[in-house]
Amino acid sequence: MLEHLWFPHDISTFGPQVDWLFLLIFWITVITWAAVMIAMVVFLFQYRHRPGRKAEYIEGNSRLEIFWTTATAVIMIALATLSKSTWAEIKENGPPGQVFYKVTAKQFNWEITYPDPDGNFGPKALTVENEMHVPVNKVVRFDLTSKDVIHSFFVPNMRLKQDAVPGRTIHVWFEAKEPGTYEIPCAELCGFGHSGMQGTLTVESEADFQKWLKDQYANQ
Repeated sequence: MLEHLWFPHDISTFGPQVDWLFLLIFWITVITWAAVMIAMVVFLFQYRHRPGRKAEYIEGNSRLEIFWTTATAVIMIALATLSKSTWAEIKENGPPGQVFYKVTAKQFNWEITYPDPDGNFGPKALTVENEMHVPVNKVVRFDLTSKDVIHSFFVPNMRLKQDAVPGRTIHVWFEAKEPGTYEIPCAELCGFGHSGMQGTLTVESEADFQKWLKDQYANQ
């Protein structure tokens, strides 16, 4: 249903939770915007210039100011409470990883490092640019960092967006539910080549993933 509106097709296990929060905030914003627009139109007619009518001083309404300030605070607290468990699951916790990587951002490419056949990130590890292959229905964990400036690892179809910060290693995870090829653009303005900084996420069967990985090791 959501993807038929304006959302990219969701392939992530935590996508529905992110979409629900997005829609909740969206509709709160739309309703507030509509109420403000209606009030403006009403006031335009109610307080329009009329022949013979003199301007008058109108004092502020303390009760009304307290009401909308309190209502805003309540909405913000409610949103923070509702989203706490979702962001804790996505950003802090998550399930144990089944496939591991290192992703390093640089101007203007993504360096994807795959562990060696023994599962170590040593001299025999494989590093390719802008190609991230993962098996479908497996929990993927990777350490994200940057070599130069702040970048942002963004996979719209995964509902995944995480800044890559120089000097910091950030732990990220996701689980893709459907095979396919998806874009990994940089979502943080990072220099003159920012618009061309784009990789691909290829989600495939375990057999296809292992074959691709084996071919890459053989060719390095």
